[in-house]
Amino acid sequence: MFQRIRRTLVLASCVLGMSLAAIGAAQAQGALADIMAAKQIKIGIPTDFPPYGFVGADMQPQGLDVEMGRYIGEKLGVKVELIAVTSPNRIPYLQTKRADLIISTLGKSPDREKVIDFTAAYAPFFSAVYGPKSMSIKTFADLAGKSVSVTRGAFEDIDLTKMAPPETDIKRFEDNNATVSAFVSGQANLIATGASVAESMMQRNPQLNTEYKLLTRLSGCYIGVPKGEDALRNKINEIIAAGIKNGDLEKLSQKWLKRGLGDLPG
Repeated sequence: MFQRIRRTLVLASCVLGMSLAAIGAAQAQGALADIMAAKQIKIGIPTDFPPYGFVGADMQPQGLDVEMGRYIGEKLGVKVELIAVTSPNRIPYLQTKRADLIISTLGKSPDREKVIDFTAAYAPFFSAVYGPKSMSIKTFADLAGKSVSVTRGAFEDIDLTKMAPPETDIKRFEDNNATVSAFVSGQANLIATGASVAESMMQRNPQLNTEYKLLTRLSGCYIGVPKGEDALRNKINEIIAAGIKNGDLEKLSQKWLKRGLGDLPG
């Protein structure tokens, strides 16, 4: 009798465990299903990082990342809600489900891969140190004694911290607008930022005679996906692969970056 009761309890426990595991798996893989059911997707995009994302004269967001977000919504057949994010808050927005995806010149790193997942690259990105032509900067050692403005938490901040000598005065700001303003106003001798941001800044401020100095990173832009949402990640990868094959993403890159996709990293 006791053995029969024990077998029954063990069986019930196993069934319950399998049920809970199934529920957990369904919840872990539920983002795509939720998006399709709601017929809406929330996408975090930059609004201070031209030409990837910025506010136009009509006060509406535009740029490569903005168009990429809308492109994904079109391919999924759902409405797109664009949510403005910054470098410091974009990953927390994804983790707290304030956004379903992050399309914000997001770079991939081992530390970030511990907390979120990434799609394939959809666009190229490179960042560098820029400064006045009158200032001789040939190597990172030449940054000693110089001040460099950078956006806190961005890859430029991470890379510059590793590459620059300890004597470099790295001035960190909360967003790209503040980083650019610090350099333009003379609060910093140099600026470390994305090439696209630098190009836009140089066009608006030709009097500064700014030029490229040192490459800090050559990489790709990836879409951030909540950890464990493989169904959503795989679907977005399908859209990216198709967009590369049919030339849609090449057109976006040419339109906003004035250069093609090239050999995007894995």
